[in-house]
Amino acid sequence: MHKHIKRPKAASGRKCQTGNALVSCGHFVIIVTPKHKGETMKVSEARAAVGGLSVPSKMPCYSFGISADHCKTGSKLAKIEGSICNTCYAQKGLYKLPSTEAAQERRINLIGTSTWVDNMVRAINNADYFRWFDSGDLQSDEMLADIVRVALATPDTKHWLPTHENFMVSRYLRKHGKFPSNLTVRVSAAMVDGEPPKRFALTSTVHQLGKPIGRECPSSKQGNKCADCRACWNPRIKNISYKYH
Repeated sequence: MHKHIKRPKAASGRKCQTGNALVSCGHFVIIVTPKHKGETMKVSEARAAVGGLSVPSKMPCYSFGISADHCKTGSKLAKIEGSICNTCYAQKGLYKLPSTEAAQERRINLIGTSTWVDNMVRAINNADYFRWFDSGDLQSDEMLADIVRVALATPDTKHWLPTHENFMVSRYLRKHGKFPSNLTVRVSAAMVDGEPPKRFALTSTVHQLGKPIGRECPSSKQGNKCADCRACWNPRIKNISYKYH
């Protein structure tokens, strides 16, 4: 179980008198309460309880994706010629299969439920890497806060969250100051060949006619796969530039 309480400071990894672990980030403190013997949910059960996880062919890990139809900012950008979302990859191909769309709909309907954070923690199962939103984007400030709680409860997992929801990210940072060190949130540029979004430490861009900015994603040169690259998860790399496709 994970309970969210508001306390200004707590040392990560400390133990309280009940034996529960305390982990903190900014104003968040998560009490991680061990389940009693026999209560642990199976990984397969937890994944079913969040609507299943995506398995993108390019990625070295699982992902959590919802339909791009639900993108708040992306659905507006999709109507603008020259925007990154105008030719969204998640609006075609395997993403439009009925089975994929049904899974995405299950996931979005479960977001925000009382057990979603606990179930996501178990579903991730201490994986080395995890990606948020191979399709879709943040739905609310509350969802971003829940993802932070998931990251805090999975300190051995490196999380990557690309997003066009810069206002949600800004509001979170104004309130809490920072994200957990294992959660890399990259704010995406709106336009192809556009500049990285200002005011954000970690960003991403897409290049077509212009030169890549910062670190160029190598996937276009290696079968559209990450292979051994993990730059997107690396907070020391300020901007990742993806080749337009």
